[in-house]
Amino acid sequence: MLEPYYSLDALVRARLKKWPQRPPGLDGTGSGRDAWMRGRPTADDLGNPFLKLPGSNRFRTLPDGLWLNFGGTPLEPYVDIFAIEACGSLQNLLDKRSRFAPSTQSLLAVCPVQWLLSPALADDPTPRWKSTGLLRAEPTHPFVLPVRDLKVMYGLKTRHYQVATGTLPHPHEYFVPMDALTAVDGDKNPALQAMVARACTAGNFLTLP
Repeated sequence: MLEPYYSLDALVRARLKKWPQRPPGLDGTGSGRDAWMRGRPTADDLGNPFLKLPGSNRFRTLPDGLWLNFGGTPLEPYVDIFAIEACGSLQNLLDKRSRFAPSTQSLLAVCPVQWLLSPALADDPTPRWKSTGLLRAEPTHPFVLPVRDLKVMYGLKTRHYQVATGTLPHPHEYFVPMDALTAVDGDKNPALQAMVARACTAGNFLTLP
């Protein structure tokens, strides 16, 4: 018997908690360091990473699902983002698309101290800050990084998904039926894995060294 959920967002987040630390479909190969971690949702849901614009202290973007791939160097760090948003209406879709629309401003990813000090895996005590490969000492302040690359997957109800298929998505946008996100083993769906595999920087190159 499936457990009840008080909202569609709660159901989606419960399913995404079971997804792996690396977005399903990405094999971990390609150029550069592979340091993917799931930022939202996590097991404790305390102090999770969020996105914001520079200088903004109030307006934050809290995706239903958020994966971060840390890269660069300690002097010039950056992060690549894979986000998932469950949209219960077309208005909700339009609102969330506007938050990720291309802009001349750099989007920032904020990683709270509590999240950085906690381990990503239950069977591995390594704190996340060490796994980023970018922090030289245990952090005492949030780690704020510019977002280099952004991909967003929107989950839509069936009737809204049919409407969306008649639009032209931006290069960073991907659309899936809501069932793909609420499925018990959605991360094992071959079609979804194939889509996520295309939603990476490596997908823009014929071959990589």
